[in-house]
Amino acid sequence: MRKILLDIVALSHSVTQSHNYAVVLGENGGSRRLPIVIGSFEAQAIAVAMENMTPSRPLTHDLFRNALETFNIELREIVINNLLDGIFYAKLVCIKDGEILEVDSRTSDALALAVRFHCPIYTYEFILDAAGVSLEEDKDAGLEAAEQSEPEETKRREPLSSYSMTELNQLLTEVLADEDYERAAEIRDEINRRKTGA
Repeated sequence: MRKILLDIVALSHSVTQSHNYAVVLGENGGSRRLPIVIGSFEAQAIAVAMENMTPSRPLTHDLFRNALETFNIELREIVINNLLDGIFYAKLVCIKDGEILEVDSRTSDALALAVRFHCPIYTYEFILDAAGVSLEEDKDAGLEAAEQSEPEETKRREPLSSYSMTELNQLLTEVLADEDYERAAEIRDEINRRKTGA
């Protein structure tokens, strides 16, 4: 399977879940985004590394990096390799004495390590198809629904089951523009449920 290179494009606080964050991965050279909800500890670990901050004592991910380096294990890449029941799975692809080793990992931990090792992040087409959102959605779709007199924030929080597919696509475009990636993930899941008839 062909791997697709991703970059971390945003890390934002969850609007509806106070202890959760969304890390948004962008398709390198493409318009698709892959939002992944993560915990606050993992978000902090990613943010610390992205900002090149040095904590007074090593965080768990720093300890793991130090251990890998001490034992001459290179982290070559991470691969988000599966999506089951809304849960992303990842693996660390490491090299030790010329041998390639794969280690199962939570996606959030894998991302925290990728930032520390400056290694590439990959996924597969089927994961982007299932969970990705595109920034090039048809912006004119459902324009009449978007122009109703109801306040925008009220409309955005109505049950997604009350929307038509056209309205869902329009709403998805709007929340992406506002960088509300958690809501975008909820809308994407509703669209996928309807497409699969689940």
